[in-house]
Amino acid sequence: MLPSVLRCVRPVSTSLSLSRPLAHFRPHMDPDPSRPVERSIRTKLTDQLTPDHLEVHNESHMHAVPPGSESHFRVLVVSSQFEGLPLIKRHRLVNEALKEELSSCVHALAIQAKTPEQWGSNPSLAKSPPCLGGSRGDHTVEEKLKAGRE
Repeated sequence: MLPSVLRCVRPVSTSLSLSRPLAHFRPHMDPDPSRPVERSIRTKLTDQLTPDHLEVHNESHMHAVPPGSESHFRVLVVSSQFEGLPLIKRHRLVNEALKEELSSCVHALAIQAKTPEQWGSNPSLAKSPPCLGGSRGDHTVEEKLKAGRE
C-alpha cells in the first residue's frame, strides 16, 4: 500500500521543461527518482512516440491536492507519428501510452500533440487556466487520493 501512495506524491519542486529537441537531451536516461510519475510519463511517451520535442509539466501544485502530488499534468508532444492524424487520434495515442498512469494516480492530463511542421510554425505551450477550486472545500481530498491509489 505505501509504495503505491509514494508513487504519486513527491517533494514540492518545480517541473523541468525541455527547450531543446530530444535528439540533444533525453531526460528519461537520467530520471529524477523523486518524481516517479513524471518520469514514467516522460519515458513512455519517449519510447512509444519517439518525439522530436517533449515537455512534461506537473501542474498539481495549481490544484487542491496535497503538496508533492503528481496528479495533474500537461504534456506537449511533437512527433512525426502524428502526421496525417486528426487531433482525436493523436490524443488517443498519448492516452494509450499512459493508460496505466491515467487509471491510477493521474487525475488530469492536458495534451498538446503537434507534428514537427506545426511545432515549427508555432513552438509554444498553451497556458493552463487557474484551478477553480473544485475540491478546495473538501478536507477529505488526501484520503480520497490515497484510496484511489490502493
